[in-house]
Amino acid sequence: MKIRSRKIKKEEKIEYLDALYTAVESLGSREEVKNFLRDLLTEGERIMVGRRIIIAKRLLNEESYGQIIREMRVGGDTIMRVHRWLEDDVHGYEKVVKKLERVLEARQEKRDRAYLDPFSFQGLKKRYPLHFFLFNLFDELKQKSGNKGK
Repeated sequence: MKIRSRKIKKEEKIEYLDALYTAVESLGSREEVKNFLRDLLTEGERIMVGRRIIIAKRLLNEESYGQIIREMRVGGDTIMRVHRWLEDDVHGYEKVVKKLERVLEARQEKRDRAYLDPFSFQGLKKRYPLHFFLFNLFDELKQKSGNKGK
């Protein structure tokens, strides 16, 4: 049975939403989140939520409504709704999208490292880490100092 949020008492809304937020917060790993959302939402609902996140990401990257409509085959109303949420003072979408971009970049870097030519300098450093200990140490320090500025 579908419930209209306007017809629920404020105290009940708070209780229901607190249960949802606490349940999500309690999850420790990606796998736990994935299993929880699979149990909680239908596949269509999970896809809709994922699409909204991608739409938010594209809007934050200043892509036009027309481009998003053409490439994702979504309605203008959906894009407008996500855009309104992005303009909200809470900034929940923006925080998630920024974290998402960092995770996706890290995954891509991991994939890129996995496909190194074994005879390249980078491949040799990875294959024989003790032989290239100082090089690897300096690379790691350089990478950490670069991330502090972000």
